[in-house]
Amino acid sequence: MSGEKLNWLQIAFKFRGSVIPAIWKRVAFCGIFGSIISVLFYFNFPVVWRGLESVIPSIVLGLLLVFRTNTAYDRFWEGRKCWGTMVNNIRNLARSIWVAVIEKEPEERAEKAAVLRLLVAFAVATKLHLRGEPPNEELQGLISPYRYFQIKNLNNPPLEIAFWIADYLQEQYERDRLNLYQLNSLNSLLNSMVDTLGGCERILKTPIPLAYAIHLKQLLLIYCLLLPFQLVSNLSWLTGPVVGLISFTLFGIEEIGIEIENPFGHDRNDLPLDAICNNLKRNTEDLIALSSTDGASVKKVRK
Repeated sequence: MSGEKLNWLQIAFKFRGSVIPAIWKRVAFCGIFGSIISVLFYFNFPVVWRGLESVIPSIVLGLLLVFRTNTAYDRFWEGRKCWGTMVNNIRNLARSIWVAVIEKEPEERAEKAAVLRLLVAFAVATKLHLRGEPPNEELQGLISPYRYFQIKNLNNPPLEIAFWIADYLQEQYERDRLNLYQLNSLNSLLNSMVDTLGGCERILKTPIPLAYAIHLKQLLLIYCLLLPFQLVSNLSWLTGPVVGLISFTLFGIEEIGIEIENPFGHDRNDLPLDAICNNLKRNTEDLIALSSTDGASVKKVRK
């Protein structure tokens, strides 16, 4: 129990990964503004404005913030489901290719290993594509230099890699290494991989409507600036800290939505795409590392 409490406290006081670095300036501004109103109240300036709570009802602002956060989390979760589907399809496709494609020549095992690495390259290229980054050394280690040169200047490298995989499958069918049923099954998995790419692109290229984002920010600013005038008669010198605390809550909820609405970046609150791709690479290399004896035994079982 004590370990759980310690872990809870560690998370509660964790700075990295929180929204504090993004909102502290706004919070400080609201707190200082509240303190200024306290000073003016102390010197009997007419800063007590009652009835301002009806200007922007708290429930309206709360519902807007909840809708904003829920919409952003839906995008985050949909992105995670897309990547989960992609990982499963790549694993199934890699396993099926390794088992189903018949090896009649010694060099054909190396060809299978190369296409399995192309599957990992598809995931890595998708990650880089969603982040708006060009192909790099991570991708270079998974494909041939010639192919790496080919995709360096393409707008959508994952699609080209999917084409190479489809071309390999069609070639194996024409060389009688696959039957038609196997070809259709493997192409179905490949098509699903491309579908998940499209799902991720849909999330990336469909931002929250700008008018909604602007209106929410305007309401937050108005609410936080009017708040000291409502509280100063009751709180006096505590107005600044209380306004800062309330603004921290409101701006924090909004910032969380901003942080997670695009889940494909490098932030600590984004999806761990680097870890996912590295895990895929390890799984694939483990499969490729099967000895020739293991491969032969698999063929015997299949026959």
